[in-house]
Amino acid sequence: MALADLRRDYSLAGLQEKDLARDPFRQFETWFQEAEAAKVPEPNAMVLSTSTREGRPSARTVLLKGMDGRGFVFFSNYESRKGREIEANPFAALVFPWIALERQVIVEGALTRLAREESMAYFHSRPRASQLAAWVSRQSSVVPDRAALESGMKAVEQKHAGAEVPMPPFWGGYLVTPASVEFWQGRRSRLHDRLRYRREQAGGPWIIERLSP
Repeated sequence: MALADLRRDYSLAGLQEKDLARDPFRQFETWFQEAEAAKVPEPNAMVLSTSTREGRPSARTVLLKGMDGRGFVFFSNYESRKGREIEANPFAALVFPWIALERQVIVEGALTRLAREESMAYFHSRPRASQLAAWVSRQSSVVPDRAALESGMKAVEQKHAGAEVPMPPFWGGYLVTPASVEFWQGRRSRLHDRLRYRREQAGGPWIIERLSP
């Protein structure tokens, strides 16, 4: 497949060491707020990459649901493909592709499950239909057709009619605790700014370094 010449020269902004926050969480919050202000569609959408124990990778887009001094939070079915891969190899990479701002953020770190109480608090904040759908979807498993999903939804609606929907035991949150966070800003002539925060050990000080583009 031939592609048209789509080359462009990035020129919206630059990124200097002196402009960075002291830690990557504050810097991420600043950039996230700027993405929201610029009306970037779904700025919390992120590509989540996981891999099997043998190192065979997979990727998909999920939504960031929280970020604090611990790390980055998302929710999923524990029995999905990503859930099985996380169980076997609890490390991941996240990419936030804020293309309209000529930016991306890359997070690499270890994955752990959130405490069930924290997952339940989020689950019960979701729309009721989403709570019911969590029971219907055996994520990543093969289904015969769309009708099977719709009939499954009707069944769980009837089962929980007039009552609170319990959180499925196979569903919950994950926390990505970053070992490194890279902030990438496009620049002219492909001399992009790449500034990375990294820790040499858990809980240690953040080291900031510039990477070659």
